[in-house]
Amino acid sequence: MLKLENCVIDNGGFFLAADLAVERGRIVAVIGPSGGGKTTLLEAIAGFLPVIEGAVLWRGRDITALAPGARPVAMLFQDGNLFPHLSAAQNVGLGLRPDLRLSRDQWQTVEDALARVGLSGLGQRKPAALSGGQRARVALSRLMVQHRDIMLLDEPFAALGPALKAEMLVLVAELARESGATVLMVSHEPEDARRIADEVIFVDGGQAHPPLGTKALFASPPDALRAYLGGD
Repeated sequence: MLKLENCVIDNGGFFLAADLAVERGRIVAVIGPSGGGKTTLLEAIAGFLPVIEGAVLWRGRDITALAPGARPVAMLFQDGNLFPHLSAAQNVGLGLRPDLRLSRDQWQTVEDALARVGLSGLGQRKPAALSGGQRARVALSRLMVQHRDIMLLDEPFAALGPALKAEMLVLVAELARESGATVLMVSHEPEDARRIADEVIFVDGGQAHPPLGTKALFASPPDALRAYLGGD
């Protein structure tokens, strides 16, 4: 279980409060208005922002003071963070070793990961020679090979068209179920949550609310969420 116990997160003077728990293996959408603190929540879990009060725990272990690289967390950002001078395979390989000094077995792991997301045979292409959807799959492959218990996605598919975005979300759900990873996914689109999320964390006005079941939440949203959804 991932727990944020009475946490206060400092993002350059913006403070987010979070007191919540996410069961292991759940896919959780993080939704709410812009500026409400969605990315702040993920970056605190990843270790990129300080938790000035409370504690972050994973399976009972306090990870609040751990550096990002020492946490059981992999994060995928909105732009995918692909290096244009590296091939698709090399970009994925960075998830295994930043110096890319990979063994034969590790390179095979890279090829297997690319094949799993439908990019078999495209490992030598540079990002510029790939479509937007293919670049998103490369970034997702790099997340996969890290084999972390917690996957954090900060709107990585926001630039994709609706059909391709839906396809990528389904792929994320499949990979998460296969690996048993716990997923927190920021989105501005309620439909994203409806498509793959078991639960939803609503973040607004500096408060991250505990997760609630997706169907139940949208069937009877609290007033703050109803105001955010508007006519949805």
